[in-house]
Amino acid sequence: MQTEDSIKIMHYTDSPSYELELTSKYCKALLIQLFNKVCSEITPEEFAVLDTLCCNKGLCQRDLAKLILRDRANTGRVLDSLEKKGFVVRHNDVKNNRLIRRADITQSGLEILNDLTLRFQPIHEKMCKIFSNEDIMILRASLKKMRHAISQIVDMHI
Repeated sequence: MQTEDSIKIMHYTDSPSYELELTSKYCKALLIQLFNKVCSEITPEEFAVLDTLCCNKGLCQRDLAKLILRDRANTGRVLDSLEKKGFVVRHNDVKNNRLIRRADITQSGLEILNDLTLRFQPIHEKMCKIFSNEDIMILRASLKKMRHAISQIVDMHI
């Protein structure tokens, strides 16, 4: 039998969910501040798309949206913007007898991505001084474990 002393009620502000949400807000604020200081050519969302396309050639809009954690409509708007700027090209392809559009990063897109990556390097190095590679690996493993446990409870498709 459990006693009142053995039952610990976790309040929202004491929960891992709260810590994750708060950390996410800080990360987003940092990203916006960095882009405001060093980049007027593209937005943080456009950067995420370029970086993802750099690592994953020829993604369709649906797959890209899943990787950057955005809906397809928003992803389409970002791709349109990047295409107008000359950083992305899209081409038609067929998948399962269906016409799809695939996106690839252009040479101009690679150049701005590499330039921004270099400009962000001092911030990255500062973070690496705070956390060791082992700390980061442990954090990622813990987050994956938490995400897996939550995915068993919640019905959500990303």
